[in-house]
Amino acid sequence: MHFGLIGKSLSHSFSKSYLEEKFIKEDKEGFQYSNFDLENLDNLLQIITENKLSGLNVTKPYKELVIPFLNELDITAKEIGAVNCIKINWKDNTPYLIGYNTDYYGFAQSIKPFLEPIHQRALILGTGGASKAIAYALKNVGVDFYYVTTGEKKATNYFHYSELNEHVFNAFKLIVNCTPLGMYPKIDTCPDIPFEFINNDHLLYDLIYNPEETLFLQKGKAQNAVTMNGLNMLKLQADKAWEIWHL
Repeated sequence: MHFGLIGKSLSHSFSKSYLEEKFIKEDKEGFQYSNFDLENLDNLLQIITENKLSGLNVTKPYKELVIPFLNELDITAKEIGAVNCIKINWKDNTPYLIGYNTDYYGFAQSIKPFLEPIHQRALILGTGGASKAIAYALKNVGVDFYYVTTGEKKATNYFHYSELNEHVFNAFKLIVNCTPLGMYPKIDTCPDIPFEFINNDHLLYDLIYNPEETLFLQKGKAQNAVTMNGLNMLKLQADKAWEIWHL
């Protein structure tokens, strides 16, 4: 069976090595995993057909853009509005694509042990496909959230970065970075937030896992915040995708 990952700039992707290790551990002889670094999705169905793929992981920037190519959406993926896992069924040499979201599961399971009663409100930095899964997970565990954006404020639960101040940081003790800022190789960047208002009541979570400690997490740690990266989330969502492919 052949699985893969679609996205952009995949040379440092975690999924390929993690899934290939799983193939070995579970004695899945003949299983393979490929990275498909795509400039756009125009040839997606051709790639699936030529490689007779059984499943795909989806990463930036295609978690939302891939939806029109799918035949069916799992109810959770539909509610979130983003897909990071595709199961491919074959009938008469024709692929049938079902979209799922396992990001929300990976995030929820990884953050649960760290949530305290003070973490009742969260700031989600970024508004892309990953942020939608984070918002869904937070809602399911009873945490209120606001998005932080550089663009248009689409609803009442949005802040511009310029609106972040001490009052906001006193009210929001959980901060989740869903932007690519700080990801290798551009490790000297981070979201433009007033770190001076962070303290030991705050929990900073960065979906980035490469580097292990981003500048965002370093600055949070310097203010005595609890910090964690996205590696455990990534492993959990990958395990969930593996489970879906075997349904």
